[in-house]
Amino acid sequence: MRFEEFAIGQVFVTGTRTLHEAEIINFASTWDKQSFHLDPVAAEQSIFGGLIASGFHTLLVAFDLIIETAIWTEISQGSPGIEDLRWLKPVRSGDTLRVRLEVADIRTSTSRPDRGYITWDHTITNQAGDVVMTYRSVLICARASS
Repeated sequence: MRFEEFAIGQVFVTGTRTLHEAEIINFASTWDKQSFHLDPVAAEQSIFGGLIASGFHTLLVAFDLIIETAIWTEISQGSPGIEDLRWLKPVRSGDTLRVRLEVADIRTSTSRPDRGYITWDHTITNQAGDVVMTYRSVLICARASS
């Protein structure tokens, strides 16, 4: 889509992705070496009562699901960051994730009229509809007109 086609309040929903034990352990072995992400037996004794995915793994799966929609890939010029990232519920092996994106704000750049900014609210849910993660991000976008 083009920048000019987005509207505040517009909602998009991604496809789904199921996380499996081997993927959770593989990610953690490189990026988040905590026992409750790496070792199913040790994770049983943790406060989580079993193996859980790293929050960063969950974030990257969500990002990949968004990229797969190709909603804004043609106009993306990066992002200045993420705000209010919250991991609300553990993601476990067998959980299937989906992302709901809502356009929270749209503005054109005052200093660079060839670009604009879209603020997105992200809600990531599992197969039961439980919210497992939320965050807000801003996307810098190329504009078709100035």
